[in-house]
Amino acid sequence: MEDQDDSSPEQGLMEHLTELRDRLMWIVLVILVTFLILFAFSEEIFSFAAAPLLAQMPEGTSMIATGVTSPFLVPLKLALLLSVLLTIPHTLHQIWGFVAPGLYKHEKRLAVPLLASSVLLFYCGIAFAHFIILPILFDFFLGVTPAGVEVMTDIGQYLDFVIAIFFAFGLAFEIPVATFLLIAAGATTPARLAGKRPYIVVGAFVIGMLITPPDVISQTLLALPMLFLFEAGLIMSRIFLKERIARTEADAEEADYDIVEEESGFKSEEEVNKMFDDMERIEDDLNRDSDKS
Repeated sequence: MEDQDDSSPEQGLMEHLTELRDRLMWIVLVILVTFLILFAFSEEIFSFAAAPLLAQMPEGTSMIATGVTSPFLVPLKLALLLSVLLTIPHTLHQIWGFVAPGLYKHEKRLAVPLLASSVLLFYCGIAFAHFIILPILFDFFLGVTPAGVEVMTDIGQYLDFVIAIFFAFGLAFEIPVATFLLIAAGATTPARLAGKRPYIVVGAFVIGMLITPPDVISQTLLALPMLFLFEAGLIMSRIFLKERIARTEADAEEADYDIVEEESGFKSEEEVNKMFDDMERIEDDLNRDSDKS
């Protein structure tokens, strides 16, 4: 019996590690199966991804492959990336199954809708970039092509450009979730965030400059949705976190009051009474000294 008690912590750790290994294997297996299915349609998938550029290119022009292995590796890379993106719900489900037993009930109630909304928003960001942003970008870029220059884009460079745009907009669409989490955690309030709006506008354009290709059009097309999504996050927080916001604001007002009270030199009632007692005692001592003299 003593040996079983001594080995139980180690057994518990091994069970967790075994569960983690199994869940990681399931994640990799599902991604691999999805990749094998998508790779069979890799040419069609690349044609769909290249449609925003091909639709804007002049007649008689096409994309090119400058690398010897590019015709094979570029569709393979796209199929692998797409398989990872499409299996995000299953990946999160496996992670959730491993983490959920250690969470409280209120944490589970908050985490499930946030995870679902974050995945949905990420997909919406990619769809927004593909169907709206890329046609606008390519129409502008091809429209300012100098005379005598024939546009023939390399498929590898095109894929790198598109992936950067997709991930930039996918992450940007997570702003409502990030805003909601900050307010839910009590780190700030909608009123305080709204007061920082000028700085957030500047920050949105700086982020757009850093995570998009080096052109003003991409930066602006990313910064404007980020600002809209920030406002959407504030609205959703005001709707679903009324009680939490009220408590946070009350605590902030109380903290501000305590700071002002300390800085202004105000004394509490006990401190004032003690001060008067000390003054009376000093006065009595002075009177006794004068009587003796």
